[in-house]
Amino acid sequence: MEGFIRFIGTGGARVVAASQVRSTGGLWLSYRNTNLYIDPGPGALVRLRAIQDHLQPARLDGIILTHKHLDHANDVNVMVEAMTEGGHRRRGFLFCPGDAIGEDAVVLRYVRQYLEGIEVLREKATYHIKDVTFSAPVRHRHAVEAYGIIFYLNRKIGLIADTRYFKELPEHYPVDILIVNVLRTKPIREEDAIDHLSLSDFKEIITRVRPEVSIMTHFGKTIIEDKPYLLAKALKQETGLEVVAAYDGMRLDF
Repeated sequence: MEGFIRFIGTGGARVVAASQVRSTGGLWLSYRNTNLYIDPGPGALVRLRAIQDHLQPARLDGIILTHKHLDHANDVNVMVEAMTEGGHRRRGFLFCPGDAIGEDAVVLRYVRQYLEGIEVLREKATYHIKDVTFSAPVRHRHAVEAYGIIFYLNRKIGLIADTRYFKELPEHYPVDILIVNVLRTKPIREEDAIDHLSLSDFKEIITRVRPEVSIMTHFGKTIIEDKPYLLAKALKQETGLEVVAAYDGMRLDF
């Protein structure tokens, strides 16, 4: 075991973020001597401190924002301050879409000076930070600029962040372990103004990619009410693939 992902939160979208029926804290990835935080939504710092796993923000090497919506980025400023020990230690990198630091920025100007650097995510670009190499394989179809991630570690790990389904999407994520943001149980119609994935989209993706393990996370209110672990169990039976519904605090070793 060279690394792990800790699911600090498995909730998504505005209703769940407001109710905190599930945490919206995002993900912590640790690989060898590198620590990254992905999508620190509302409550990220508080939930991180509550987990008994010695995950110290001051040991982070970087933060990744897949996009700037608040259920993914609300705590980015406080996490930058925590990573840099209140700005007293200039360190760490931020990776984010350009609009997260643009005119309607979610990352405040005063905290940016605490960082060693900021790198803008772009489609098909590759990034390096210490032991970790990752890419943003394709721009997602979302209301703001958004990207998924592929991490090239001892396993190839993909994260499909918020997006409307499009037929080429699975082709961009040929990975061993696939984490997917699945917001809704019911299919999303073409005319619906909802740029998120449903359970049927998730099924289509994993049957085409066929990873060793597929993990559902970032659940909206309706899918939480339908009990994600039961939905994952049914999908496992239907597809013959290993399917897991993430839960708050879950740890995935690899």
